[in-house]
Amino acid sequence: MVNVITQLFKYMVALIMAIYTIRCFTVFSVKKEKKKRRIYRSQNFLMLLIHFMLYTIIFLNEKSMYVLVFYGAQLCFFIVALFMYNNIYRNASRLLINNMFFLMMIGFVMLTRLDMTLAVKQFLIAVASVAFSLAVPVIVEKVGFLSRLGIVYGILGLGVVGSVFIFGTKVYGATNWVSIAGIGFQPSELAKIIFVFFVAAMLYKNTSLKQIIITSVIAAVHVLMLVVEKDLGAAVIFFVTYIVMLYVASRRVMWPLLGLAAGSGASVVAYHLFAHVKRRVIAWKDPWGNYNDAGYQIAQSLFAIGTGGWFGMGLYQGMPKDIPVRESDFIFAVIAEELGGFFAICLILVFMSCFIMFINISLRLTNNFYKLLAIGLSIAYGFQLFLCIGGVIKFIPHTGVTLPLISYGGSSILSTIIVFAVIQGLYLLKQKEVKQIEEKRRESEQRQRLDQTHL
Repeated sequence: MVNVITQLFKYMVALIMAIYTIRCFTVFSVKKEKKKRRIYRSQNFLMLLIHFMLYTIIFLNEKSMYVLVFYGAQLCFFIVALFMYNNIYRNASRLLINNMFFLMMIGFVMLTRLDMTLAVKQFLIAVASVAFSLAVPVIVEKVGFLSRLGIVYGILGLGVVGSVFIFGTKVYGATNWVSIAGIGFQPSELAKIIFVFFVAAMLYKNTSLKQIIITSVIAAVHVLMLVVEKDLGAAVIFFVTYIVMLYVASRRVMWPLLGLAAGSGASVVAYHLFAHVKRRVIAWKDPWGNYNDAGYQIAQSLFAIGTGGWFGMGLYQGMPKDIPVRESDFIFAVIAEELGGFFAICLILVFMSCFIMFINISLRLTNNFYKLLAIGLSIAYGFQLFLCIGGVIKFIPHTGVTLPLISYGGSSILSTIIVFAVIQGLYLLKQKEVKQIEEKRRESEQRQRLDQTHL
């Protein structure tokens, strides 16, 4: 009976996921607010339905009351958090709110299936992160001196990245984790946000040669420190984010071309200097020829994705425990195996709808600092997706980055929720600006009508 329900639900989940994904994109073309609200409410219903169906399968397999309690706690959290976000920030982007919580839902489901202890830890960190993030849009909207702290951001970012040289611990060959009082976190996740603020504050007004050189030197130190820590994925994200922000600020093609040339040269040097870089490139080039060594992880990921097919094996029907680092770096392969390639593609599209919304917000902003800030956070988010999924499917060498809001990792989910909250703050700023322009236009029209009446 359990197998019958599992097989039935996997097709139903795929169908509901398709409807949810379509709604993520149709909302862009809808003009009427009333119709948009209906779409957002339908998304809320669909995401809660998927959540319920997947946890039903988990309960039938685990047969534990603890699963029901955990599901109930999540349900309360999502309902309360959605209510608070939608009422505290009435003009916020509902699409980003819905997608943020939906992606967290999928993460909780997959982590519960893999390791209940990790799922509970992730849930508690997510609750604290969302509670903290409720204050972030207000800070972005109300605090006016954020753009004047350029060097402060730079020093703070270097301090955060460099903290691993004092408190760091080695995880999977990279010394990029800090453990204080038994609590571990990845400083580069927080530093990524600080880094974007630093570059935006340095370049939004001044793109003279001197300013670019100063900013580039400090940015290069960030990247070099990450390379020394063997945090290859974070180093690439920082580098690409800086190149794009520099181009947007200066509008000169020369700078990104020089940056790409320097990055290409640095990649070749890193390949010859660092054994872990060479190992990952070898695994990418021929995972089957190195199956018993460097290629094992990639090969198992590809086996899982291929086995899942379009609609997946169903929860608890696959063999995710054969995939190393399945809870974090390779969770996308687990999703593809058990929920199917169709679900995985829809998931990518949900991620992309967030990215499109990020870019859309950045293009609408008129303040250069906020525009650069939105662009930088968008690129950091989008490129992390590319690195994670590209590494899992063997499109590019694996770099060890997480899938935002889904992979296990407290620092990862905290930083991503903060990114969404900052973007929400920028969206609210734009909405406020549009409202002010609209009010001025109405006042102007009113004055014109009064003048015509007097005449």
